Amino acid sequence: MLGKTICAISTPYGKGGVAVIRISGEDALEIAKRVFIPRKSGELLPRVAYYGEIKRENDVIDDGILTYFKAPHSFTGEDVCEICSHGGLYVTRAVLETVLSAGAEMAEAGEFTKRAFINGRLTLSRAEAIGSVIDAKTDSQLRLSSSMARGTLSRRLNEIREKIIAILSRAYATIDYPDEDITDTGREEFEKTLDLVADALLKLKKSYRAGRAVAEGISCAIVGKPNAGKSSLYNLIAGKDLAIVTDIAGTTRDVIENTVELGGVTLRLADTAGIRETSDAVEKIGVDRAREKIDESELIFALFDSSEEATNEDYRLIDALLGRDVIAIINKVDKERKMPRELYEKIKSTFENCVEISANDVGAIDTLGSVLSRIYELGEINLSSDAVVASARQSSAICVAYERVISAREALFNGETPDIVCFSLEEALSSIDMIDGRETSEEIVNEIFSRFCVGK
Repeated sequence: MLGKTICAISTPYGKGGVAVIRISGEDALEIAKRVFIPRKSGELLPRVAYYGEIKRENDVIDDGILTYFKAPHSFTGEDVCEICSHGGLYVTRAVLETVLSAGAEMAEAGEFTKRAFINGRLTLSRAEAIGSVIDAKTDSQLRLSSSMARGTLSRRLNEIREKIIAILSRAYATIDYPDEDITDTGREEFEKTLDLVADALLKLKKSYRAGRAVAEGISCAIVGKPNAGKSSLYNLIAGKDLAIVTDIAGTTRDVIENTVELGGVTLRLADTAGIRETSDAVEKIGVDRAREKIDESELIFALFDSSEEATNEDYRLIDALLGRDVIAIINKVDKERKMPRELYEKIKSTFENCVEISANDVGAIDTLGSVLSRIYELGEINLSSDAVVASARQSSAICVAYERVISAREALFNGETPDIVCFSLEEALSSIDMIDGRETSEEIVNEIFSRFCVGK
């Protein structure tokens, strides 16, 4: 794969001010010279922007800028040339086709970043984070992804890895030289280091709850009886009028979904039809879909109208949500309260998380955001600087590493032979190495980079 020189449009394909066509590989400079003619003659020096003409055979198709990055000082670790042209649809495509005709091959999805990983310019976790930076939809996602792309997690893993290697090297020494048994002082030092490693891994393990809530997001449905204020709350959180709001019960007939950020948590938020018994065929479909969305969602915003008398729908909803992750929301507190005390107390006693708000008040955003931040433990983490586990793949490896370190600690405590301790630590080290790609299978690596866009 690395023998060929690849190219792609690295900016979004469409009409814009400029576009960048990236070329990477051992023939990058020669191919660029066949396409780009600088205004000033002479050798093309690395890291210098040259103005010139982009030519297709004998025709000038555009003017632009060429920048050359000499290996290994480039994103991919190979020779890289970037041609910056005007960003029209046709001209960008024409420049790309000219580069292809000059000898480059079309890059596959994520191939530039994959080459950076293979050439040791990026760890696998940093490469994953670059894709997440591109895909970020919220400020919290961007801060977390940017931190990981800068190597925050990789550096923490390296610190842990070095401690494990230090223990292994000393333990293997006792195996190779059995007369040099572990002294009491040495054993205490081993135990202390293992405790430090276990604590560090446990902290990373716990960070996945927050990391997942930010990076992957939480599926969340707003449910309640008709006219409880679901669509008003949905619009408030979304920051715009996406759902129709009227005083007529049963206005919402379908599920409306959007990705939003609330309290730092990424919510895949769904507004649903009011749940009630109905003979209206269309509304019944909406109610059925609302019930399906409850089953599918990880978190539920359950709305109860404090300005209305209790109905059977309120109690049925409470029963339907038993055992689920729920934030109970007593809505319309800006109006005269008609909710009976019995229902109020049942809501408060049934659900651990309960807030009282008005969906017409922007202050409700802060109230709900604080609850979400607490539930997903975001208040304990600095997304811009702390090492955070953000994917199921990383979390699985961290969990295995932690378990193996605990096993090693128990083996040492129980006076097992050094080879038993080493076996568990070798497995822990292997799991850590999988996170940054030292021991990751080619299939997993290919799957990760297949999610990237072409040109990255």
